Amino acid sequence: MNRLAEATSPYLLQHADNPVDWWPWCDEAFAEAKRRDVPVLVSVGYSACHWCHVMAHESFADETVGRLVNEGFVAVKVDREERPDVDAVYMTATQAMTGQGGWPMTVFTTPDGTPFFCGTYFPRPNFLRLLESVGTAWREQRDAVLRQGAAVVEAIGGAQAVGGPTTPLTADLLDTAAAQLAEEYDATNGGFGGAPKFPPHMNLLFLLRHHRRTGSRQSLEIARHTCEAMARGGLHDQLAGGFARYSVDGHWTVPHFEKMLYDNALLLRAYTQLWRLTDDPLAARVARDVARFLADELHRPGEGFASALDADTDGVEGLTYVWTPAQLVEVLGEDDGRFAADLFGVTPSGTYENGTSVLRLARDVDDADPAVHARWQDVARRLLAARDTRPQPARDDKVVAAWNGLAITAIAEFVRLVETRGTGGDNLLEGVSIVADGAMRDAAEHLAGVHLVDGRLRRVSRDGVVGQPAGVLEDYGCVAEAFCAMHQLTGEGRWLALAGQVLDTALDRFAAPGGGFYDTADDAEQLVTRPADPTDNATPSGRSAIIAALVDYAALTGSTRHREAAEAALATVAPLVGRHARFTGYAAAVGEALLSGPYEIAVVTDDPAGDPLVAAAYRHAPPGAVLVAGRPDQPGVPLLADRPMVDGHPTAYVCRGFVCQRPVTTVDDLVRQLT
Repeated sequence: MNRLAEATSPYLLQHADNPVDWWPWCDEAFAEAKRRDVPVLVSVGYSACHWCHVMAHESFADETVGRLVNEGFVAVKVDREERPDVDAVYMTATQAMTGQGGWPMTVFTTPDGTPFFCGTYFPRPNFLRLLESVGTAWREQRDAVLRQGAAVVEAIGGAQAVGGPTTPLTADLLDTAAAQLAEEYDATNGGFGGAPKFPPHMNLLFLLRHHRRTGSRQSLEIARHTCEAMARGGLHDQLAGGFARYSVDGHWTVPHFEKMLYDNALLLRAYTQLWRLTDDPLAARVARDVARFLADELHRPGEGFASALDADTDGVEGLTYVWTPAQLVEVLGEDDGRFAADLFGVTPSGTYENGTSVLRLARDVDDADPAVHARWQDVARRLLAARDTRPQPARDDKVVAAWNGLAITAIAEFVRLVETRGTGGDNLLEGVSIVADGAMRDAAEHLAGVHLVDGRLRRVSRDGVVGQPAGVLEDYGCVAEAFCAMHQLTGEGRWLALAGQVLDTALDRFAAPGGGFYDTADDAEQLVTRPADPTDNATPSGRSAIIAALVDYAALTGSTRHREAAEAALATVAPLVGRHARFTGYAAAVGEALLSGPYEIAVVTDDPAGDPLVAAAYRHAPPGAVLVAGRPDQPGVPLLADRPMVDGHPTAYVCRGFVCQRPVTTVDDLVRQLT
């Protein structure tokens, strides 16, 4: 009996017709394993994962595999995006046992959940042998299996421990982190490390803030070059605007084609900030196009943002996206086809498989002659229209609270920049800003109205129905940061009140001794260990996310309690920042904000969107500054309380660490206070 048909996870639903008698993650599954005295097979993956699909097709859809699993095990299928706590515990075990990790993740546990054998993808013949070997070991070498499990639990308990050394995150540590990133920087191709190469969005945010605080030209150049290299490569969808999960090579040419909400949200923040700091036209264009991708491809009207687009189409990775020279000519005609092949690097031999190529910008066109620029845009529109007639990758429609929080924050920053900078005659930019703003507000309302249940966050929803998995720390941090961003953009007090509610729950339920945080609440389901990972990986760690939200909330309200909690938590991560900069990017970015103040800027005005003081404040705001604009003494908006206009003129109030400068009414005076 397969029990996945009623699941809310698209990934679990993909396995609902397997001959494997799957259980969802639940106490009943482990009770059944104990009753039958058999091990548990825990299989963890996610819907956009290419090799998860391969193993599903090769093994889990196979009758022989299904029979062996059903006879010797209780099989539990887990969506890692729905249950990141389960994934974190068993990923730590997998890495401890094998030295590496990834998905699909294949873990065998005792009936109490203790892992004793871990791995990732297994081809069908290997998986069949593995099932037989594990079953034999369980029956004939039980004591050795249990000793192995106990050793793994001890190892992962140490890896997830809290209460280690702490130290304030100083300017010297942040400078050391920036220097370490410079040493690991790929000066030829941009980014860090070799293949596979992941977009280092959180490190980019840190480097941009570090440049703004210190004036470091090196930090700015690393961020600028990496942003340009990614944007020109196949990692970036040159037609629809989104970014793929990673590049399989070291030069951003061929992506792993899945597109994740969290990557695109974090990259939107990086390109928006690069545009804000430098006026770079490429950064402006890419920020616009990523915002368009989020609004057009991932937004679900009346809900939030979907989690991902699949890597595969009809079982073939990249089928939707790749081109041959002949296909370009077929769509565009001979002249424009040759132009597009040269522009996008489409060659007869191909850059991908079977003579196909991934589109990349092989020519510099952002600053090209207007006629060339117009031709490029026309060709791209026609190719996208043709591509839209092809079979399309599946979309994982579940709404993840944390990732929607990241998207809301990113779009709020993008919309604010467009409002304060203007569109420069770019009608598409204006249209994207309007549509993205609507999608952002939709998502924020969905989180507030659906994911907040009895004062607690739920992790996922789908089709407007909230799921059962409880929110983890990253959900609380990212959602609270998003509510703070909504408060700043709209000037509405209710968003700040919601942020405070979410943060107070996190402080009550997730706090650990010594200032740190656990990733799960104190009343959450007990796993074999309670995860507490301080490192930033594909997304900000829960700890980094909650620190960022605490800093914002403290700056917006003047709450010393939240400020002190942020500083204490950041001190638990600081020892890692100087040693592992690539895995503490979000924490370092928050550290830059705290080191700079952060600045608290209030602009009292009747025109929050169009006042030159607001534009100047946003343009020149130091790292992590908070900014609220609106009429004085609006309810629920502490930064505007008791701050009148001076002589009837719009007035800016600049404070830093709760210490304020004199109010100013001119742009020049405001800029002097901020620089």
